Amino acid sequence: MPKAISDLVLSGPLPAILLDWWWDRAGHLCWKGRCGCCGIPPSPPPPGAPRGGAGLPGRGRAGAFPRDSNPELVSAPLGRPRPLSRSRSLTRECGPRVQALDRGTPSFSEAPDQALPWPDVGRSGNYRRSCSGWTMAPPRNVVKIAVQKPDAIPQLIRLDQAKPLAAVVKEVCDAWSLSHSERYALQFADGHRRYITENNRTEIKNGSILCLSTAPDLEAERLLSGLQSGSRERRRETLQHLVLLAPDVTFAQEVISRDGLQRLGTIIEDGDDLGEVLTLTLRAFLELMEHGMVSWETLSIPFIRKVVSYVNMNLMDASVQPLALRLLESVTLSSPALGQLVKSEVPLDRLLVHLQVMNQQLQTKAMALLTALLQGASPTERKHMLDYLWQRNLRQFIYKNIIHSATPLGDEMAHHLYVLQALTLGLLEPRMRTPLDPYSPEQREQLQALRQAAFESEGESLGAGLSADRRRSLCAREFRKLGFSNSNPAQDLERVPPGLLALDNMLYFSRHAPSAYSRFVLENSSREDKHECPFARSSIQLTVLLCELLRVGEPCSETAQDFSPMFFGQDQSFHELFCVSIQLLNKTWKEMRATQEDFDKVIQVVREQLARTLALKPSSLELFRTKVNALPYGEVLRLRQTERLHQEGTLAPPILELREKLKPELMGLIRQQRLLRLCEGTLFRKISSRRRQDKLWFCCLSPNHKVLQYGDVEEGASPPTLESLPEQLPVADIKALLTGKDCPHVREKGSGKQNKDLYELAFSVSYDHGEEEAYLNFIAPSKREFHLWTDGLSALLGSPMGSEQTRLDLEQLLTMETKLRLLELENVPIPEQPPPIPPPPTNFNFCYDCSITEP
Repeated sequence: MPKAISDLVLSGPLPAILLDWWWDRAGHLCWKGRCGCCGIPPSPPPPGAPRGGAGLPGRGRAGAFPRDSNPELVSAPLGRPRPLSRSRSLTRECGPRVQALDRGTPSFSEAPDQALPWPDVGRSGNYRRSCSGWTMAPPRNVVKIAVQKPDAIPQLIRLDQAKPLAAVVKEVCDAWSLSHSERYALQFADGHRRYITENNRTEIKNGSILCLSTAPDLEAERLLSGLQSGSRERRRETLQHLVLLAPDVTFAQEVISRDGLQRLGTIIEDGDDLGEVLTLTLRAFLELMEHGMVSWETLSIPFIRKVVSYVNMNLMDASVQPLALRLLESVTLSSPALGQLVKSEVPLDRLLVHLQVMNQQLQTKAMALLTALLQGASPTERKHMLDYLWQRNLRQFIYKNIIHSATPLGDEMAHHLYVLQALTLGLLEPRMRTPLDPYSPEQREQLQALRQAAFESEGESLGAGLSADRRRSLCAREFRKLGFSNSNPAQDLERVPPGLLALDNMLYFSRHAPSAYSRFVLENSSREDKHECPFARSSIQLTVLLCELLRVGEPCSETAQDFSPMFFGQDQSFHELFCVSIQLLNKTWKEMRATQEDFDKVIQVVREQLARTLALKPSSLELFRTKVNALPYGEVLRLRQTERLHQEGTLAPPILELREKLKPELMGLIRQQRLLRLCEGTLFRKISSRRRQDKLWFCCLSPNHKVLQYGDVEEGASPPTLESLPEQLPVADIKALLTGKDCPHVREKGSGKQNKDLYELAFSVSYDHGEEEAYLNFIAPSKREFHLWTDGLSALLGSPMGSEQTRLDLEQLLTMETKLRLLELENVPIPEQPPPIPPPPTNFNFCYDCSITEP
């Protein structure tokens, strides 16, 4: 049995000590869930203590000491307790819960050794009943923590958050007999070892483990001086430590204020060591720049050219080039001037070489720089760049070696492929926004070529020897047969969108599928006027529909990953998709036996067919054709009829009443599922206002639903365990849940269309951060995860779960449960009203004589 805390500290590692020793709410030393007063009958509350509350103990035992005492210097004999065991709780209260949490009961002496005087309870006493009587709850701004230092006995202290941090550091240093406390600072022992400042000290929670280390200014000075060392080994160790501390904003400020970026830039420009030292230098430089304290536009041209040389070098360390590409990507996205320099210095052929290596990280960073260069280019330059890349077979390589690679596609690569697809489709926007010019000879020739492809032989035989007026009349009639609403087709194509893009689609269809084009036109020309499917009108509306489904002309999202592999497996993918879709429309028109009045209905069915098929992400155009043709109008009609029958079945009053009775139980089931999903946790991606970050962090709910635990993780790593997550946020401290534009991390981004998807996935929780309000900000990876997390957090806060996903889940569960309840009533008509109550009997002079036995 250890006789003092110093003996206990030397007998085991720090976590065991923290989890077995603490102070109770009266300031008494506790061990294994039992306070020094255990075994003493509960004392009556002191005068002035509220009934049913809690107060301070009237009696104590040897070893009790005031809460402000130094626990390291106090001897606390506690009798003969049972052996130590691990416990998750650091601040458990005494009482019946203790016996439930501990697997055994330690043997304490029953006789009290001394009595403690009653303190002055005053008017603001916060009392709580404990096993020893009445105890006063500690202030909310006092936390119980441990402070450790290499080669020293750890300290268990009560940290008063109202006390200046410098005074706290001085007390810790005095306990270890360390002078010059201004040379020291406190850090979190877990995670990235962040320095504790007055701004983030409220993140310290009960049970936190801190460590005493060198002050950030002195540490920054020491490391920067180590960079000047002539010893390669010392510089390597210095850079390793610098990379470890660079994510901390306090340390980064000290390094940057001492020209640390310039010193790192000098090492990068010199390029004396192209191996590990250069890798560490680039990583430290990037970490410091990510804080946004220094603009990327301040980088010098020689520095950029040196980094470019690392990218263009053939024989280079595999760990250097991804970092150099990442740096150039940040420069390109942040500075248009330096982006032009990068574009002129990094040839596209070099990026193609990096894309063709079997290094997924290098491929991802090369694709990131390529999309950044394309985004920074003008529309004309972008078109030239993409044409050159397609000529160099980039599309085929992406389709075969990246999309269909044996290695799973990462989230970052999926985002860059989405951006590349969006930029490629964006080249169609100028044609989509340009109306047809009736005075343009070129466009009039295109219209005549479209007419002649359908009526060439007929026009030549009938038009021979006709006057000009007669020939114009014949052309107007043929344009009407093509499906134009006006005798002058230019009037139909003045609408934008689709503008000239519709004409491009019709010409492409007539030239690359001439037999299908002629069959479409001639087949409909031979039908009755009311059953004719107008080719031109259908093409114009179908082009608008495809632009909407594929989001042509919309800005690229910062987080989306929704690319279609089909577009990298086919040249002229948009026009080829139109050729498949226009034949689908004609097929659906015939299946519906539609008339001119049904045109809008047919377009709605075709929209549903295309949307459902595109959502399956077919890998090729042929697979798309197969899947979309497997969804005929009859199948769409069946799905609609099924949905309508389900809807009609739920409108009967008895069914509605049954559903209302089932809702509370099913909502409880949904709430349980949401909380279990939060306990599983989710990987979130960090988003900055400047560019898309490639850092991830993980957040989950503790099994007891009391704490949100979170921390940074590396991409590709397995989900971390609860014990490895350094940060905690008690659910009791959460004040409110914010979503969309109310979130602070998207409020400054403006209201442009490029941030629409960010608003839809953003949510935050606000909590008390000292005297100020702080936020924990999230960007959900998908709309479903957004609904699950906002529902779960709402359930924790006692608010209703009002997301669209909850409505859909509740509807699905209600439908299933209702069907199960009504299985025995199949084919039995359910009345709209309950059966009437029969009239009462004419008299009540009747009874049953139980004494009469029946034969």
